[in-house]
Amino acid sequence: MTARPANMHQARLLHILRDLGPQSRAALGDHVDLSRSKLAVETDRLLETGLVVQDGLAASRGGRRSHNMRVAPTLRFLGVDIGATSVDVAVTNAELKVLGHLTQPLDVREGPVAVFEQVLAMAAKLRDAGTIDHYDGAGIGVPGPVRFPEGVPVAPPIMPGWDGFPVREAMSQELGCPVLVDNDVNLMALGEQHSGVARSARDFLYVKIGTGIGCGIVVGGTVHRGVTGSAGDIGHIRVEPDGLPCACGNRGCLEAYFGGNALVRDATAVAEETGRSPELAARLAAAGRLTSADVAAAAGTGDGAALDLIRQGGARTGQVIAGLVSFFNPGLVVIGGGLTGLGHTLLASIRTQVYQQSLPLATGSLPIVLSELGSTAGVVGATRMISDHVFSPA
Repeated sequence: MTARPANMHQARLLHILRDLGPQSRAALGDHVDLSRSKLAVETDRLLETGLVVQDGLAASRGGRRSHNMRVAPTLRFLGVDIGATSVDVAVTNAELKVLGHLTQPLDVREGPVAVFEQVLAMAAKLRDAGTIDHYDGAGIGVPGPVRFPEGVPVAPPIMPGWDGFPVREAMSQELGCPVLVDNDVNLMALGEQHSGVARSARDFLYVKIGTGIGCGIVVGGTVHRGVTGSAGDIGHIRVEPDGLPCACGNRGCLEAYFGGNALVRDATAVAEETGRSPELAARLAAAGRLTSADVAAAAGTGDGAALDLIRQGGARTGQVIAGLVSFFNPGLVVIGGGLTGLGHTLLASIRTQVYQQSLPLATGSLPIVLSELGSTAGVVGATRMISDHVFSPA
């Protein structure tokens, strides 16, 4: 069992070393409000626990050179990002540098038992490749609402068989380490905040557009989950009164009109219309089915119908984001998820809608940008979440 810091001072020091890398005691003193003697006591205690080690001589600041300190390089965290159609599993060190990363196709509708058999096999493969014998903590993201304290999915619309499954408890027993579970988009927001485009942002939105559409809300540097963990479920905001049926049981939701499934549905209908999109029709004839990548490729050739599908989806998504911007007034909006492969046509459509609908005071200096981390945002965020837990007092 990994040692835990004894108090908030030690926790703060661990977080600094995780985020900034090796630091001298003097440099640590620049970041914490502790006397030199108190700082020495707390760092010595961290050295005794093995959570921190000495790591070479620090640069001179005048006088005798001291040793750098760093979080123990033997610590390993597991990040798991379960999507509707794929899963990413990664192992990081204590500074959240990705040491190994696997991605595989997966159908979340097969249920938690089958999915976690695959996840555990991938985790074992990473562990063996890195010649380590344990994980010190694991973070898991799932594509649906999660009751965060218990780590239990609650009525997730695209995850039949998952309602009430004790993910946190079951995986903690299997892995033999602490486990935390959250909605996948919250973890993507955390990942982007840790080492992506949102590094300097305190108040921002991370919008994931994949099979489903969700939003991670970061307020004052902290993920806002809401009272029950369902904050940010924007895919089920209504965009059309009495519109198309949605998987959640309601009608007219954003996800009924855009997202992976809706885009493939509409692209297939376009391809089957004679003469409407020769490019999509040819791809459908060749493979028997279409994917969002086919739509992106068709748009890349200048196919008008494919471009229209992307623009329409971006406009509806932008309509919802515009409402969020007017309500929340974020400093940054990050667009991530699988459908960002649709490229700048999608981003331009979202930007146009947001800048037109929201007031200038909210959008005058508001960047709307694509994720820097792409497919690793979720696993980095998962390890950030579990390291926050492990690096906090027991």
